[in-house]
Amino acid sequence: MKKYGKLIVAALVALVFIGTFVFLWQKSQPKAVEYSEFAVGTDSLRKTTVITGKIEPRNEVNVKPQISGIITELLKEAGQTVQQGEVIARVKVIPDMGQLSAAESRVRLADINVRQAQTNYERERELYEKQLVSADEFERVQQALQQAREEKTAADDALQVVRDGVSKSNASASSTLVRSTVSGVILDIPVKVGNSVILANTFNDGTTIASVANMSDLIFRGNIDETEVGAIEIGMPMKITIGALQDMELTARLEYISPKATESNGANQFELKAAVDVVKDNKLRSGYSATAEIVLAKADGVLTVPESAIDFSGDTTFVYVVSGQGERKTYDRRQVTTGLSDGVNIEIKQGLKRDERVRGPQKIDD
Repeated sequence: MKKYGKLIVAALVALVFIGTFVFLWQKSQPKAVEYSEFAVGTDSLRKTTVITGKIEPRNEVNVKPQISGIITELLKEAGQTVQQGEVIARVKVIPDMGQLSAAESRVRLADINVRQAQTNYERERELYEKQLVSADEFERVQQALQQAREEKTAADDALQVVRDGVSKSNASASSTLVRSTVSGVILDIPVKVGNSVILANTFNDGTTIASVANMSDLIFRGNIDETEVGAIEIGMPMKITIGALQDMELTARLEYISPKATESNGANQFELKAAVDVVKDNKLRSGYSATAEIVLAKADGVLTVPESAIDFSGDTTFVYVVSGQGERKTYDRRQVTTGLSDGVNIEIKQGLKRDERVRGPQKIDD
């Protein structure tokens, strides 16, 4: 019985050995090379490029105060619509001590001049009534009094402006009221109540109270590589996709290409701007990241084959045309003239006819 068991085990081992040998021998045998095949068809090709950039207002205006002081009240918030001339904030004036002292001195001097002019006028009037002086001399004294009074009024106004930021004569145009210079949407109010603000001068740009822009007039701003800038021109259409609003596609028209390149990461790039066609009730916000697709070249109704079927040899291109069937199938090498490529398919200008078949890459088993 044990003898039969040993024979069975030996037979099993022999079968495994022989099976392994046969499997390896079969795998080592050369297999017929197979290629994928493609039919020559008619299609439309588009060579496009994608440009990254941002959506922003064409004009963004910084509203700044006309006087230095402290913010006492903010009447608007970011996101609200404002009309030109509408009040955004109120400013309390903190007078400069040198200017205040000079304004007070000017008022005191004007008072002295008015009193002296009044005295001269009274004296000259008595003499004129007694016909001891001429009318011309009396009119000059009268004019001097009027000038002194006008100077006193101007000095008082100047003191009020320095001290309070507004005078009685210009209360309707008070510089303590910060008004919007344009109509639009308030994008940002970078100050808070209690902040000190200064007016623009030779040494300082001034404090920005609010940024206002017309959100119905938007542009796309981006950069294009120098290798592609030669293929675009003013007026070309663009398709805009907003990163935060994937379901929204906008159209735009190229309106500016920078004449000077800027270097970025070792590559020369040119800035471009495109006017965005804004839809009604849009949800666009300033600063949205966006991508613009622009067609650099196109060919409609042309013969095409996959670019992987093209054999490049220097400046000449070839394809392998399929002839026959089954075991009699052959591949004839033929020179062709190519045209536009979109990275997947390529245009065939000469050398092939519609519905001919060409050889593609070799098929590789998994």
